Amino acid sequence: MTDVNLSAILYKKLDLRLEERPIPEPAKGEVQLCMQKVGICGSDVHYWQHGRIGDRFIVTGPMLLGHECSAVVTKVGEGVSHLKVGDRVAIEPHGVCRTCEQCKSGRYNLCPNVFFLATPPDSGALARYHVHGADFVFKLPDNVSFEEGALIEPLSVGLHACRRARLAMGHRVLVCGAGPIGLCAMLSAKAFGASAVCVTDIDPKRLEFAKEVGATHTVLIERGSSEEEVAKKVAETLGGAPDRTIECSGAQFSVNLGVFATKPGGVFTIVGHGPNKVEFPVVSLVAKEIEIVGSFRYINTWQTAIDMISCGKINVAPLVTHRYTLEETMQAFEMSKSGQGVKVMIDCAKK
Repeated sequence: MTDVNLSAILYKKLDLRLEERPIPEPAKGEVQLCMQKVGICGSDVHYWQHGRIGDRFIVTGPMLLGHECSAVVTKVGEGVSHLKVGDRVAIEPHGVCRTCEQCKSGRYNLCPNVFFLATPPDSGALARYHVHGADFVFKLPDNVSFEEGALIEPLSVGLHACRRARLAMGHRVLVCGAGPIGLCAMLSAKAFGASAVCVTDIDPKRLEFAKEVGATHTVLIERGSSEEEVAKKVAETLGGAPDRTIECSGAQFSVNLGVFATKPGGVFTIVGHGPNKVEFPVVSLVAKEIEIVGSFRYINTWQTAIDMISCGKINVAPLVTHRYTLEETMQAFEMSKSGQGVKVMIDCAKK
């Protein structure tokens, strides 16, 4: 092991640097990890390009990016018994207080004292080495790759959204947005037993990819189309209005679409972070008694996601379209920014 730790540090908007830092040592209840694969999330690119997401998450000082992670355990801190050196693992990027009302009720994703990798002011894990709370580190079976382990994070967003939507066998589902989160929501909906899943997007290439990886139907949102027109097309495509809609784009158009498309008495789950304020077609919302549900990150999804991948119920491997080394981090971010790929993966292991 070397005495340096190559790390991707964002200092401020448009100022991302690769620097060497000391290797961190695990404290009580922590493990030291040699990072293997780290996926680039849209939020990582947004912080790099804009220095903030909304008014809540603002880059105010140097921070590491990266929260879609897999690794190998290299040291074990005091009190850790379920992990050992050499274990292949996936990392849930949470760290919570464990004592507040939300944590005690099991909704730790809503902890007011939450630590979350690569979300200001908390640093991420796009580095050669990282330390993390051992209770948020999960072993990977031999048949689950490091890339699949890193994809547990976006997949967990989709799984949690489906749980929040109370999605069940036989439901027709609309997923708004064919980015990585939308694709993971689609894969999760199918695993939950949805009879049909329609994905919408403004990009025909993304919709083509969505069909390749499992969407049963797609609808292209064409310039000049109204939300009501697209909602009608979705219903015609699915053979009926969707029982559940999962919005993953954050776009005002898709928020309106979700209300118009979802069947009366259905559930509309919002995942995408768009503008701080959006409008709803309230008359339709009320008259149809649509239930609107927010979905924020995830709760207790890691082991489920790992098991679903291991048994072959969900296949996330095709989502990785571009691969780079840690030394090529800037090229990786430029590729992710370009939108040419779906999921860009960085290999952090020392060659």
